[in-house]
Amino acid sequence: MDLRWLEDLEALAEELNFSRAAAQRNVTQPAFGRRIRSLEDWCGIELFDRKTHRIRLTPAGEIMLAAAKDVVHRLDRARREIDDILSEANTLTIASTHALSFTFFPDWIRSLGPEAIQIPIHLLADNMVACERMMRDERAQFLLCHYHPQTEIRLDADEFLFEPVGTDALVPIAKRGPDGLPVHRLTMDREDPVPLLSFDDRSGMGRIISAALPNYGELHATTVFTSHLAVVLRKLALEGMGIAWSPESILKDDLAPSGGLSVVGGDEWRIPVTVILLRPRRKLSKLAEHFWEEARSRRSGSAL
Repeated sequence: MDLRWLEDLEALAEELNFSRAAAQRNVTQPAFGRRIRSLEDWCGIELFDRKTHRIRLTPAGEIMLAAAKDVVHRLDRARREIDDILSEANTLTIASTHALSFTFFPDWIRSLGPEAIQIPIHLLADNMVACERMMRDERAQFLLCHYHPQTEIRLDADEFLFEPVGTDALVPIAKRGPDGLPVHRLTMDREDPVPLLSFDDRSGMGRIISAALPNYGELHATTVFTSHLAVVLRKLALEGMGIAWSPESILKDDLAPSGGLSVVGGDEWRIPVTVILLRPRRKLSKLAEHFWEEARSRRSGSAL
């Protein structure tokens, strides 16, 4: 038994697509398929029904998935406890969505004062789905992410709590033309579709945009590019490829008079969001609890 097979099983059960699951596991699709087949050979039975267009777990696969989650969780916890024993330095691990890791996190951590800057911190930046998984698997003590009350964070509210630490907004942007106006516009006209640079389904901001804009579904758009990275969508917007929603916190220079981007549309297309720090409800280490209290006591009501 190769323990990697159990994590492969979890990835494929989540994605139900060999290509996406292989990408999540950072291996080629043929290699990933061979590893799933090896696990099935070890079990002596097929774990996935491949007869339909969309694969699904077999009853045996459901049983093995539950066992895999339990084994991986127990091993991860044991590894973390051993690391804590071996490590001389007490380190905080913070998961963060990519967009907040670039600009918000450095300013925010400095705002907590010199004591916070001196704490050894391991920052793990990833998409929202991966960050949620890190928190469920207890690979991070805290999560920094955008939050909007009309969308859910896919973590059990009975097991986690959060504190607001700042504000931001998601705004539609496009390249600024020579006349100072955006080269693209938002329209409901079916004969003039909006070229859209869109967040994919791994992005928390994609969830927020879809749920928080009541007229988003009426927008007639042609998606020309998708990514979970706000910085990639911002770059393509600068090149004139289309309209993207982006956090204002990464657009300060771009939206300045000398910048290359303009906000498209009126305030009805702007989505105010909160930046939150999320943690487990269970008691954390002394250092983590102290950090949490510092973050709560010095929280900011404005974007950083």
